[in-house]
Amino acid sequence: MSDTPATPNANPQVVDPNAAPSLTVLAQYLKDLSFENPRAPAVYQSNSTPKIDVNVDVQGRGLNENQYEIELSVAARANRENGDAMFVVEATYAGVFEIINVPKDQLEMVMMVECPRLLFPFMRQIVADATRNGNFPPLMLEPIDFMGIYIANAQRGEGAQAGQA
Repeated sequence: MSDTPATPNANPQVVDPNAAPSLTVLAQYLKDLSFENPRAPAVYQSNSTPKIDVNVDVQGRGLNENQYEIELSVAARANRENGDAMFVVEATYAGVFEIINVPKDQLEMVMMVECPRLLFPFMRQIVADATRNGNFPPLMLEPIDFMGIYIANAQRGEGAQAGQA
């Protein structure tokens, strides 16, 4: 996951202590989708259970004042025991979010935890549909603990900074 989101060139966000924080989804869309079935039709003659590797990435960038694009990317690869690829699916699903009245020190957490949490169910369906359309059982991604990943990345970053001091 991306450790630091890009901030827009607009004026820094001013937080009104009397107003509630706001997170609004302005748009969401599929940016990229690829499905590869390199061994078809021979792959369908095997009954072996594949080993499936899944990688997830979250990237964020500022667009305008209070508006951010968050990209949730998934790459999944199913391999036979001998290492031959059965299928490869890669997808990037993104959203434009308006984030208002969130303190600057919490903005990254909102971008890297709350935004991908809202995008994930759509990404899960896209991956399941792509694998099912490739004549494989739908790959149902397990729920992701974005907060746990964010905390682990933050702790790793603090450890790296302490080691450089």
